[in-house]
Amino acid sequence: MAKLQEPIKLYIVQSLACFDTISRVAKAVRDEFGVEVSPQQCERYDPTKRAGSTLSQKYREIFEHTREEFLKDTSRIGVAHRAVRLRKLDHAVGIAEQRGNIPLMAQLLEQAAKEAGDAFTNRHRLEHTGKEGGPITAISTVTNDPQEAAKIYAKLMNP
Repeated sequence: MAKLQEPIKLYIVQSLACFDTISRVAKAVRDEFGVEVSPQQCERYDPTKRAGSTLSQKYREIFEHTREEFLKDTSRIGVAHRAVRLRKLDHAVGIAEQRGNIPLMAQLLEQAAKEAGDAFTNRHRLEHTGKEGGPITAISTVTNDPQEAAKIYAKLMNP
């Protein structure tokens, strides 16, 4: 296991703080820095894992700060935005169509329609109307007399 230089250590710590897997981080280090590291070596830079229990305070603080910022700011993640998801789905539909994969294309089109129609959000459009499609009328009646309250209730229930 070769001694890693500071930029590589920082890269590993920050990648793991952003929930990248250890195998993905090891591959990214190889691609980015040309240095071969094992997933086990990367795991030593994750203080949430047993292998990272001896990580220095400096890297623990970097890890915690990076994770906190990552969890706060989803705007930097492309697929967190509907327009990006729809664009990628559109691209995938085009590829499926070129390859003649009609079932996949249909599935992707359905997913895009759901995405465009807020099917994957917790937003709900509530459209209520009053009698015969008119506006809802608010009736405000306050009484302390039980008999009068019963009359008002009966009137509301049987208009």
